[in-house]
Amino acid sequence: MDTKRVDIPSSLLDDLCSRFILHIPSEERDNAIRVCFQIELAHWFYLDFCMQNTPGLPQCGIRDFAKAVFHHCPFLLPKGEDVQKVIEQWKEYKMGVPTYGAIILDESQENVLLVQGYLAKSGWGFPKGKVNEDEAPHDCAVREVMEETGFDIKDRICKDRYIEQKITDQLARLYIITGVSKDTKFNPKTRKEIRNIEWFAIEKLPCHRNDMTPKSKLGLAPNRFFMVIPFIHLYIFYYCKTYYYKTTTQIQTAFSSFVHFQNMYVSKDHSMHFHIRLQISNGQYVNINYPIY
Repeated sequence: MDTKRVDIPSSLLDDLCSRFILHIPSEERDNAIRVCFQIELAHWFYLDFCMQNTPGLPQCGIRDFAKAVFHHCPFLLPKGEDVQKVIEQWKEYKMGVPTYGAIILDESQENVLLVQGYLAKSGWGFPKGKVNEDEAPHDCAVREVMEETGFDIKDRICKDRYIEQKITDQLARLYIITGVSKDTKFNPKTRKEIRNIEWFAIEKLPCHRNDMTPKSKLGLAPNRFFMVIPFIHLYIFYYCKTYYYKTTTQIQTAFSSFVHFQNMYVSKDHSMHFHIRLQISNGQYVNINYPIY
């Protein structure tokens, strides 16, 4: 299906292309996928600043915006590629880029910090985002948490304490941050990306997509937490961590009392780290790594 043409002033498109696209190296400018990343930056700038400073500009999503840019600068597609196909290829490529972030817990470890995207229908999730080229995973997590919450975890993050899982073939790793006061003031550093930041009691969050716990306790459907569900086993993880389980038998017993799984694989390496791999369902695994203190 073709996207509609949005009426963005030509002079504004000139300015946006000059700011974000035309200055990049020619080898990147000749790659439509790389150009799409620059168009995404231009789109964010358009939403954050242009629309606010110039009333009457049309609201548009990335697809319509990209089509307007490619139509304005046809030389960006020298081979005459189809815009729709280029955007689909770009989105598919993005899905293969790992994301890193943090599970931020309060001092009681009973409440977790979640963020809600800016769009009206956005659900709740953990602060995280895609890694930049040559960026270390933990550095990406620090940057993304700062951008989305305004909270600096640089001095709190432990590279060896995380939960990770593949979601639709995209790796997502969340580092565990504990002991954060519920009185902490959070404020996103990015505009029009995060609408709300709130603490949620872990016991009120859904463990699976049909879990009606948040509906009865929060008045929210479980699908509002679809990005949280794959990691809700953090509660089990912290149950184990809090009581300092030292053997695989103790860990298996603890996990069995809280979550259903098909298989569990537990190992302990020479550097005193536990590596836990839970098979939740066919083809779905949760990996947990933490040091033993």
